[in-house]
Amino acid sequence: MRRVSYRDRLTAPLPTPREMIRILREGGFRGSTERADRIPVRRDGLPALAAGESSWTWVGHATYLVRLGGVTVLADPVWSAKIPGVPRRLTPPGLAWAELPPIDVVVISHNHYDHLDAPTVDRLPRQVPVLVGAGLGRWFRRRGFTEVIELDWWEPAAVAGLRFDFVPSHHWSRRGPFDACRSLWGGWVVTAPDGTRTYHAGDSGYGGWFAEIGARYPGIDVAMMPIGAYEPRWFMSPVHLDPDEAVRALSDLGARRLASMHWGTFVLTKEPVDEPLDRIRSAWSAADRDPADLWALAVGETRTLPSRRARRGGETTGAPRR
Repeated sequence: MRRVSYRDRLTAPLPTPREMIRILREGGFRGSTERADRIPVRRDGLPALAAGESSWTWVGHATYLVRLGGVTVLADPVWSAKIPGVPRRLTPPGLAWAELPPIDVVVISHNHYDHLDAPTVDRLPRQVPVLVGAGLGRWFRRRGFTEVIELDWWEPAAVAGLRFDFVPSHHWSRRGPFDACRSLWGGWVVTAPDGTRTYHAGDSGYGGWFAEIGARYPGIDVAMMPIGAYEPRWFMSPVHLDPDEAVRALSDLGARRLASMHWGTFVLTKEPVDEPLDRIRSAWSAADRDPADLWALAVGETRTLPSRRARRGGETTGAPRR
């Protein structure tokens, strides 16, 4: 039987009316668009890959194009210039829609408008496999998608030769005034046949799920982690990481490389629009981690890794592609 609610999966209470009144009295959620010119943007297109290589391209916000094991995966695709409730996007998508290669799989972390964008989804071929959290499949089937796979937390699916595991996050879901927590939110661990493993966190606050994900899925090569939309902390901390917490969560995961996201695209919260980039670099340095393992990407930038076998042989990893 289909569940009506996933409220029992919450790791923090939803905002109360008193909290909503307080934040409105403090000036609301939105910050300034000043210093948007400091957000790095590149429009170099997609580089060709050598045999066995994988790549990660930050399109903007939480949208990543990942080419892994010869399969092209699109995560949380948002190409719209405007989404409901927030100003127009600050930076263009890092890839034009016409530049996209054929998409083999789409993964969606949850149904908030900055992660699930109806105008973008409507541009996708209806036969592309779509992986979503439990309760969200109906939204896609109503739009004519023919292969929609709904997963609960910790459930796997094999699609196009890759393994996809839907994993928990410290967040929630809602798309309208009356559907809070009626579909499940989470992140994705994707594993290629050669063992290369990547993680897309979706949206999350800091908490114990990261250590459990790392224990269940060791050897994450690249973790796509949100680093923006975190102020004011009294309101946002249960559901959005700040940059220091993102580095801490990466350590909990046991992951090596952090590919940043969820900043520099939409003005969602109070922090200066360029601050997440400065803070993630500072937090990384303070943690004494290898600078080459911080992929603080420009919008549109691609990083690549050779196959896991080649990496064992000592090849250079994480090379930027221009």
